[in-house]
Amino acid sequence: MIDTIFIGMSGLSSYSRGLKVISNNVTNLNTPGFKSSQLQFADLFYQGSQQGLGEGRLGHGVGTFGTNLNFKTGDIRSTGNGLDLAVDGQGFFVLKDEKDKLTYTKAGQFDFNTDGVLVSRNGGEKVMALSEGGRLDEIRLDGKRTNPPKASTKVTLSGNLNPSSTAYTMENVGVFDSAGQQHQLKLAFTKGTSSSPLDPVTWTVVATEGATTVASGSFKMKDSKPMAGADTIDLTFTPAGAAATTAVLALGADVRGDALGTTSTLTVSQKDGYASGSMIKQTFDAEGRLVLSYSNGQTDKPFQLALAHVSDISELVQEGSNQFTVKNQNALSYHVAGNGKDRVIGGSVEVSNVDLSQEFSDLILNQRGYQASSQMVSTANEMIQQLFDMKGRR
Repeated sequence: MIDTIFIGMSGLSSYSRGLKVISNNVTNLNTPGFKSSQLQFADLFYQGSQQGLGEGRLGHGVGTFGTNLNFKTGDIRSTGNGLDLAVDGQGFFVLKDEKDKLTYTKAGQFDFNTDGVLVSRNGGEKVMALSEGGRLDEIRLDGKRTNPPKASTKVTLSGNLNPSSTAYTMENVGVFDSAGQQHQLKLAFTKGTSSSPLDPVTWTVVATEGATTVASGSFKMKDSKPMAGADTIDLTFTPAGAAATTAVLALGADVRGDALGTTSTLTVSQKDGYASGSMIKQTFDAEGRLVLSYSNGQTDKPFQLALAHVSDISELVQEGSNQFTVKNQNALSYHVAGNGKDRVIGGSVEVSNVDLSQEFSDLILNQRGYQASSQMVSTANEMIQQLFDMKGRR
């Protein structure tokens, strides 16, 4: 009888642990990156004849031996925050705390702190990037908050330079010098005279900025096409306190010299150069690269997120705050997204993978098991009480 009470108590203890696991799963239903657990039950040791003779082998109840983590990917939910990230795949984000301890998480809720370092929004751990040589580095905005200017090197024209007209003017042709200062140029085209219709058509070009002449030169057209060696003009700028730069004004390959209508239709088809810009936005692309956007229309991708892969998920240990550690470092490797591996989804988070229907089903089973175990204890207690009563009547 006493053994029956201990067997029933093992059931009460085990199903209580099961209820605790289910409660933890359900209460983390809305925790980003949370992975649900399932308690593992096992029968306890047996005693008796190994040959199965006589009374046979009798069990001693039920016990538990840990939980299994469910690493099924949860739903991806859009947040609209460019620094919220989810991993579409088996990878984990890599975090490092102030004691240089590395942990791994699926909860990609990040932000830049006051020092310009990308950190976890929950615990402030630093988010790691994977650099050349497999080195883990911090993601910092130092030296990245502004984008330096770039001088224009080439301005390409397209359209028709009509030989039926004798002059053509282009207004507001923007060109940047080495200091990032934009110059709005006026290009005045004047057709030269030729002694023969077979001679090339020469166009003199004067580039001015306000009342200042920046450059002058000439283009030549033959057979309605720009002549090689006579299709460019150098525009030179010397800003105060900066190096002199030269931008090439060029007739593009699609420029024509056809007598269509009475005027020309030249326009700027391509140009480079830009002013300095300040950072206005930070996002991540599908390969986990930090994309810094600037007010001058430029972007920079200085870092790529490190992703951890664990070959044996049983080596993962829950640490709280949606983070894991790895028991066996040989099961751990680092990689980056892309190339058919994982994909990083920006502006989104992976929500909990808790299945409420499964949890409620398990809850009912645990409740019934607890009730049955309790009934066994009560029945054994009644039987013992009956024995005491029989002895008392003697």
